Amino acid sequence: MLEIEYEFREEDLIHFNEVRFKQTDEYRNQLKKNRWIVPGVMMLIGSFYYYYYGDFNSAGYIFGVAILWAWLSPRVVLLNVGRQILKTYSYKERKNMFGTYVLTIDPANPNFLHEKSPSGKNKMAWSELIRVDYAKGYVYIYIDLGTALVIPEATLKRGDLQAFAKQIEKMIELHG
Repeated sequence: MLEIEYEFREEDLIHFNEVRFKQTDEYRNQLKKNRWIVPGVMMLIGSFYYYYYGDFNSAGYIFGVAILWAWLSPRVVLLNVGRQILKTYSYKERKNMFGTYVLTIDPANPNFLHEKSPSGKNKMAWSELIRVDYAKGYVYIYIDLGTALVIPEATLKRGDLQAFAKQIEKMIELHG
C-alpha cells in the first residue's frame, strides 16, 4: 500500500493558480503592457523633460520610476491574483480545504485513489483523473483541466512522493 501525508496551505493554492495564470493570454498582455509599453511612454516623457527643458533631475526621477515599474509590476499583478483567489473562497471552504491530506493507493481496492482531507474521506476513480504534472517543489494530480490535488514537497510528512506519483501515472494509464 502506497501512502503519502502532506500539509496543504494557502500559499500552495496561490502558487498553483499563479502557475496557471502565467500561462494565459491575459497575463502575457498585462506583462507586455506593464513591462514595456508603460515604461516606454515614461521614458519618452523623461527624454522630453531632459532634451526640451534640460531638467536632468526630473528626467532621472521619471527614468527611475519607469525602471521600477517594469521590474515590480509583474510581481504586483501576481500578488493581486493571489488576493483574488483567496477572496473566492468562504471561511468554511478554506477551513475544509487547508490542512493535512492523506492519499492512499490501496491494493485491496485498486480502482480508486483514496483521499482523507479536512473535508472528510473521498474516493476518486482512476478514470476521473487526467494526468500528473511535476513542477519545482510540487506534484499536481489533475482531476479536471482547472482542478488538481496540489502536493508540495516541502510539507510532505510521510511517504515517498516520487514513487507515489509514478504509481499514480501508471494507474491512470492502466484505467484511463
